[in-house]
Amino acid sequence: MGIAVYLGWRADQFGKVFIAAIAALGIALLFDALVTALGIPWVAPLSREGPMLLPVRSVAALLWAVAGYGAHRVLAPSAK
Repeated sequence: MGIAVYLGWRADQFGKVFIAAIAALGIALLFDALVTALGIPWVAPLSREGPMLLPVRSVAALLWAVAGYGAHRVLAPSAK
């Protein structure tokens, strides 16, 4: 979830972390759909028969975005 970390890092307010998590989740699901459509073996392919694990992916995206936000605040504090 590098996208979630990056978007969390770029967030200048904590409320934007939730937007970053939603965006990262959407991008991850689109990527999974592309990999599944191409027939490439994947750890968690999207299918009608299998679980999509959306709650787990949502929480993971939020945690990664919060980690990126927190890391940015600790490692590169703003000079305001």
